[in-house]
Amino acid sequence: MRVTISRKAHFNAAHRLHRKDWSFEKNDAVFGKCNNPNFHGHNYGLTVSVTGKIDPETGFVLDVKVLADIIREEVEIPFDHKNLNLDVPEFQDLNPTAENIAVVIWNKIRKRIQPEFDLEVVLNETDRNFVTYKGE
Repeated sequence: MRVTISRKAHFNAAHRLHRKDWSFEKNDAVFGKCNNPNFHGHNYGLTVSVTGKIDPETGFVLDVKVLADIIREEVEIPFDHKNLNLDVPEFQDLNPTAENIAVVIWNKIRKRIQPEFDLEVVLNETDRNFVTYKGE
């Protein structure tokens, strides 16, 4: 019997969608207003889900407090109220699209979750736009 537990979190961050190897014109054509040289921000919503077998001793798949601490340490502290392009090392050479942010978050959390558990990250960039990543 496998069960999924989920924890929601949020963070506020600025970013700019921009490729350094493209001209301003090409960046503008592909990324539009998201290529604003002065950046723009989002109130990101995050749902992290862990699927696994219930531990017969604790009754937990994973203690939600443990998951909350991992999210706080790996995502909220390093990303909240930051400029992703300038302040977060993972995005120094990686365009911080919602897709790339979700993959980076998944990788950061994955290293802290036991391998027998499945991990899914859902990142809401807006109320209508979100990305789901479950690993490769």
